[in-house]
Amino acid sequence: MQASEFFDFLWQNYIEVTPQAEQIQEMFKGNGEEVINDHVAFRTFAHSPVSLAKLEPQLESMGYVAYGAFRFEAKHLVARCYKHADPLLPKIFLSELLTEELPQNCQDIIGKLVAEIPEDAVQSPAIFWAKRLWNTVSSEDYETLLEHSEYAAWLATMGLQANHFTVSINQLNNFTSIEEVNQLLLDEGYTLNEVGGLVKGSPTLFLEQSSTMADKMSFTFADGKEKTISTCFYEFARRHEMPNGELFDSFIEGNADKIFDSTNVQ
Repeated sequence: MQASEFFDFLWQNYIEVTPQAEQIQEMFKGNGEEVINDHVAFRTFAHSPVSLAKLEPQLESMGYVAYGAFRFEAKHLVARCYKHADPLLPKIFLSELLTEELPQNCQDIIGKLVAEIPEDAVQSPAIFWAKRLWNTVSSEDYETLLEHSEYAAWLATMGLQANHFTVSINQLNNFTSIEEVNQLLLDEGYTLNEVGGLVKGSPTLFLEQSSTMADKMSFTFADGKEKTISTCFYEFARRHEMPNGELFDSFIEGNADKIFDSTNVQ
């Protein structure tokens, strides 16, 4: 699969559960902008048939190369980022949950979910919009996961799909600062992630990021109970030149840690 085709499929699946993203993109287009994606992010379970190591070859098959690794102690995650030779193709941020660091009851729940994933689940890049590869979780198990790991609860219900796309502010013509973008979104009534402030990062760190809070949907659990859960969100990134004159092209753990909170259940 060509990378351009991959992102077309991915975007269509993403906006089905993130209607705000399509609306925001149309808003930018209405302001004369062409929206270019900075990066796309995914969540998965470590030690599973869809672990980071199992998924990585599918990214490599489309020309992506790994160039960074990250550790999020408080959220029990590791992550890698990937880039393509074509600078207009989005970077990819792929994280996985280290389930062994969670309490035993959470490990047991996730173990049941992971056991339902076919060992040969990863056959093509289409795995990245496969969504849930396990049976629907119970509301009790969901609440248990949510208590200890919002990431785990989100993944248990939403499965493998784009967690967010990211608008590259560097590629916009009429909105050159992240503050301008944030104000536009606030003026249009969108709710932004305020964890650590509206802007995560700074020019001195060479990366500034902000994001909406995730869209919501009603979800029916295995026991028939219905709850409102978070789906996916839209991010915005402004990259700055480093002393060598090149744009910073990686990620900052402190920023990303706060961006993860965009799927918090409010």
